[in-house]
Amino acid sequence: MEFSEGHFRRLQALRAEGFVPLSFPLFPAHIGVQKYGCAALLKPAEGGRLELAAPAGYLIEGNISVLVERGGEQWFVWKSRRVRATPERLVELRRFREELERELETAGLV
Repeated sequence: MEFSEGHFRRLQALRAEGFVPLSFPLFPAHIGVQKYGCAALLKPAEGGRLELAAPAGYLIEGNISVLVERGGEQWFVWKSRRVRATPERLVELRRFREELERELETAGLV
């Protein structure tokens, strides 16, 4: 599905709440949003809605990482890069996820 005018209006509403749009060349059919050093991929859905295409993650070198546990420690990992999942970064990710989910639900986007 391609992005419509309704999708772009929804994206503008997210932008008004502080989410910054960005693109990921590996995912040309999706649009990303970032805030607090974290990002998520959104995909267009019916009725001008936007949905999460994948779990949100911490940004590493402009890419969305995944949270993993190795050796009893948590890390954000993207390819061969990793960043320690400090309590502060975990709070940022939780805050990002909660705000994005709330905005998607509030706008009737989920």
